[in-house]
Amino acid sequence: MATFGTVSTTQQHNPNKSFEVVSPPTDGISSLSFSSKANYLVASSWDNQVRCWEIQPNGSSVPKAAISHDQPVLCTAWKDDGSTVFSAGCDKQAKMWPILSGGQPVQVGMHDAPIKDIAWVPEMNLLVTGSFDKTIKYWDTRQQNPAHTQQLPERCYAMSVRHPLMVVATADRNIVVYNLANPQTEFKRIMSPLKYQTRCVATFPDKQGFLVGSIEGRVAVQHIDDAQQAKNFTFKCHRDNNDIYAVNAISFHPVHATFATSGSDGAYNFWDKDSKQRLKALQRCNQPIPCSAFNHDGTIFAYAVSYDWSKGAENHTPAQAQNFILLHPTQDAEVKAKARVATSGRK
Repeated sequence: MATFGTVSTTQQHNPNKSFEVVSPPTDGISSLSFSSKANYLVASSWDNQVRCWEIQPNGSSVPKAAISHDQPVLCTAWKDDGSTVFSAGCDKQAKMWPILSGGQPVQVGMHDAPIKDIAWVPEMNLLVTGSFDKTIKYWDTRQQNPAHTQQLPERCYAMSVRHPLMVVATADRNIVVYNLANPQTEFKRIMSPLKYQTRCVATFPDKQGFLVGSIEGRVAVQHIDDAQQAKNFTFKCHRDNNDIYAVNAISFHPVHATFATSGSDGAYNFWDKDSKQRLKALQRCNQPIPCSAFNHDGTIFAYAVSYDWSKGAENHTPAQAQNFILLHPTQDAEVKAKARVATSGRK
C-alpha cells in the first residue's frame, strides 16, 4: 500500500481526506490516466491542457510537464512503454507526447468530429480512436493515414480495450463488441441492458464481458458468451433517495479485479461483481467526480472533483468553479474481494 503523508482537511471537496495533487487544471477535468510502469499521472481538461505529475511515495505530487490542444481535451491514454502519452478531444486531433524523454507532441490521428475516447493496443502496435463522427480509426503512429476506419452505428460515447476484446458504446444505447483478431468485423452488437444513455464502459480483466454505466445511476454486468447470459445483472448506485446521478467512470482494480464507480453525486464506491457486494462507500464530495483511475499496482485511486456537464452549460461558471485531483491510498479491505462463506442447502 502507498504510504501517504497525513492530510488534515475538512474541506467539502475532500471529505475522505485524500491527498491533493498540486497545480490542478483550471477547468473541468475530463480524464485521468496512470502510466503502467510507474506513478506518473496525466489529466486532460476543458482548459485545453494535458498535464502530468509524478506521484511520490509519500503521496506528494510533482508537476512534470504540460501540453496544449487547440480546444478542450476529452481523453488520454499511455503507451505500454510507460513514457509516452496519447491525448485527443474537441480539436479532432490525436496527439502523441513522449513526455518522459522531453519530446514535443506530434499529431498522429485526425477525425471529422471530436474524439471522445482513445486507447493504445500494444498487441497490435496501434492506436485506436473513437469519435463523434461515428467512426473508430486504427492508427500506426508512423503513418499519416489510418490503418483502418470502422463505421459505428452512432457517435462514440465510450470505449474500453483489453486485447482481443474491444467494447464501444455509442449514442442510442448501442454497444458494439469487437474481437481484435478480426477488427474489421463486428463480433456482436447489442442494445444496452440499461434504459438510459451510456456514460462509460469497462472490459472485465478476464475479457469475458464488460460493465456499462448510465446517466440513471445504474451499472450493468454483461457477459459476451451467450451461455453466460444468466450471470448478467444490473444494480443501482449513485442514488440518494429520489435523486439519481450519472455513473461517470468505472475503473477495474489491476490486481484484485474488483472495481470502482464514480458519479455525479460526488461519490466513489468499490465493488465486487462476483459476490454482488459493495466493498466500500466513501463520503460524498461537494462536486461531481467526472473521472477516476487506479495506478499500475492498485495502491492509489485517483479521482477528479469538478464539473461534469451533467447539468448542461447553463450551470457551469468556469470563473467560479474549483477543480481538484485527489489521491486515495487504497487498503485491501476496501478493494479485495471478501472470502465467501460456504453454505449448504438451498436458499
